[in-house]
Amino acid sequence: FAQKDVFQLKDLEKIAPKDKGITSMSVKEILQSLVDDGMVDTDRIGTSNYFWAFPSKALHARKRKLEELESQFAESSQKKEALQKSIEKSKIGREDTGERAALLEELATLRQKKEQLKAEIDKYRECDPDVVEEMRQTNQVAKEAANRWTDNIFSIKSWAKRKFGFEESRIDKGFGIPEDLDYID
Repeated sequence: FAQKDVFQLKDLEKIAPKDKGITSMSVKEILQSLVDDGMVDTDRIGTSNYFWAFPSKALHARKRKLEELESQFAESSQKKEALQKSIEKSKIGREDTGERAALLEELATLRQKKEQLKAEIDKYRECDPDVVEEMRQTNQVAKEAANRWTDNIFSIKSWAKRKFGFEESRIDKGFGIPEDLDYID
């Protein structure tokens, strides 16, 4: 900021130890840290890297940040006011009265009764015709799938018998297929 000039790394390694008391070995690390934080700008021109930092950029950055924070604050204040108004509006008609307390108690009782009735309905759910029909359809799909896999096993056994000349009992024993494997009726 003080010199308002553009520097190369080698220039900064010479200037920093004299003017600021920074060891020349750590100048590169410190400079990279400042570049990463956006406090120092850098650009590569040709084969050289140039570094600079001007006070006006920092001032503009702070102004932008301040404006952004002020707009966020204003927005948050408006939200807070809207919520306060909403709270006040919702309190109207909810004053604690004997009638309201009785209604809340009745509501709690009715909710509890509803839960008990739901539990009773769930207890008899297995006798529901819709549930029974759904179970029948699920069983039918499972039966068809089991028969399809049984058919696949028989097809593979037949293929292995033709291709390799194995006996059926040897195939069953090798693959752990039960002897009484058959289609489900």
